[in-house]
Amino acid sequence: MKQFGSGWGSGLLGVIIFSGSLPATRVAVGGFSPLFLTSARAVIAGCLAALALFVFRQRCPTRAEIARLAIVAGGVVLGFPLLTALALRQMTSAHSIVFIGLLPLATALFGVLRGGERPRAPFWIFSIVGALSVAGFALLQPGEGSGFGDALMLAAILVCGLGYAEGAVLTRRMGGWQVISWALLVALPAMALLSLATLPKTFDDVPTVAWAGLFYVSVFSMLIGFVFWYRGLALGGIAGVGQLQLLQPFFGLALAGLLLGEPVAWSMIASTALVVACVAGARRYA
Repeated sequence: MKQFGSGWGSGLLGVIIFSGSLPATRVAVGGFSPLFLTSARAVIAGCLAALALFVFRQRCPTRAEIARLAIVAGGVVLGFPLLTALALRQMTSAHSIVFIGLLPLATALFGVLRGGERPRAPFWIFSIVGALSVAGFALLQPGEGSGFGDALMLAAILVCGLGYAEGAVLTRRMGGWQVISWALLVALPAMALLSLATLPKTFDDVPTVAWAGLFYVSVFSMLIGFVFWYRGLALGGIAGVGQLQLLQPFFGLALAGLLLGEPVAWSMIASTALVVACVAGARRYA
């Protein structure tokens, strides 16, 4: 039980850190192209990860582990950051954040497919109700979106769910920070080349807030958040702890309203209460 509770605590801290990712990406794409932002954040985080792996003398992954690390990298190092950066060129961060409410279902599905987990039937009921409440909340949001932008966000959710589940499975034998660090290192050569290819001609017109956004998504979203998140998924269960992501849209909307001045609907309080109840129910039956 202590390990289970520790998993949920670590997972919640990871969710809080991730909640700032989309608002930070929103301000970052105001100064950088989506491709450069995606590659630059991976390069910065990858260099920090390489340093940590060297200092703590971590063992090299096996060939089988490298193959699974490539899946993690494709989902959370390349796929999710790039797709969300492209989507945020066409919508507000408040509109994009509500799609994160679908991540628990995606993570749970891939947890079943890749992690061999078998949650009980009531878990799926609470998960679906939670996802529907977030979807309904999305429909009430004043932020404008687009069909193409929404499709990009849905694709981002799928690849992210796969990356989360795959990383959680590896964490059980490699450790949380080691998994994301090796995944970043696997992706580093390709991300470095992409970063050089998309390097802006000048940085003179890049606003300070864009630099701040790049710093956040590189250090916190791409590295530190995953240390807590993968540990939480490994200790508390992929499907169960994954339900904490239902809270992420509301943390993110609060940040979007406070830091970016974007409108946040009054229905947030009622929706949050319903989502919290769904998380509590899902946790019981995971």
